[in-house]
Amino acid sequence: MSRAINGILRAPAITEKATLVTETAGQVVFKVDPRATKLEIKEAIESLFEVKVDRVRTINYLGKPRRVRGRISGRRAAWKKAYVTLAEGQALDLLEKV
Repeated sequence: MSRAINGILRAPAITEKATLVTETAGQVVFKVDPRATKLEIKEAIESLFEVKVDRVRTINYLGKPRRVRGRISGRRAAWKKAYVTLAEGQALDLLEKV
């Protein structure tokens, strides 16, 4: 692995959709470094949580334009989200490890 685990995984995504996906499809959702590859994400999760990962899907989000006080324009930071499918019989409780 080229980078440290701390640099790849940013935070678990705790939203209604992420909770629904966890309950129904056995997937876990993480916010990850935008430069991280699927293989790096898989290795980081397997080593950190000691589970077997079956598949990783990623989505890149572009930062939205933003204005402050009507004049100063900029952008929100771009970010990446990873849907991690765990192998059959594997489970991951994020509140337990955090």
